[in-house]
Amino acid sequence: MPERAFRRQLLEQARLAPGMRILYIGCGTGALLIDAFQLATNAVLWGVDGGASTLELASNRFARFCVDVQLVAGLANCLPFRSGSFDRVFSTLMLHHLTHAEKTAALSEAFRVLQSGGEFHIADWGPPHTKTMRAASLMLAFERSDRIADNLQGRISGLCFEAGFSAVHSTRRFRTIFGTLELIAAAKSEPPAA
Repeated sequence: MPERAFRRQLLEQARLAPGMRILYIGCGTGALLIDAFQLATNAVLWGVDGGASTLELASNRFARFCVDVQLVAGLANCLPFRSGSFDRVFSTLMLHHLTHAEKTAALSEAFRVLQSGGEFHIADWGPPHTKTMRAASLMLAFERSDRIADNLQGRISGLCFEAGFSAVHSTRRFRTIFGTLELIAAAKSEPPAA
């Protein structure tokens, strides 16, 4: 897995700025938040994850790196934050674990917690873009066919549009031993001027 490469690309495309409010959904042990902390001075960083033991690991890791991150237990399809709370929201290798209904709810929640003009940046499995990647993705499709179908059939961008996002586009693809890893950027448009 080209984890460092795709994290770097995801953060670059997000154009982080000092003082931004950043949320990482399904933060795991938080490597992306450590990178974000180094890129955006005075950023307000939040991580949400459904696993208590994972959050404990993340907390210990942030303490070692002296990174200030607020960690919250929660699920992607029911985020414990007020509407319009964040400038940037990230998700990496989380959406493919969700059912179609959970994905739809998670994308709607990401849209809700972003402020107008905010952006959602995703790294997850996407449709195979070569014959080799098609063969590699067979293992993923076999193991989690009910959950990963939206990813492998290229529906994530469409689901982002349905959730209310605009300017949704695939920004990069990475070849991995498991298939194509796709990066997607989506914006929450500013409301039209009165």
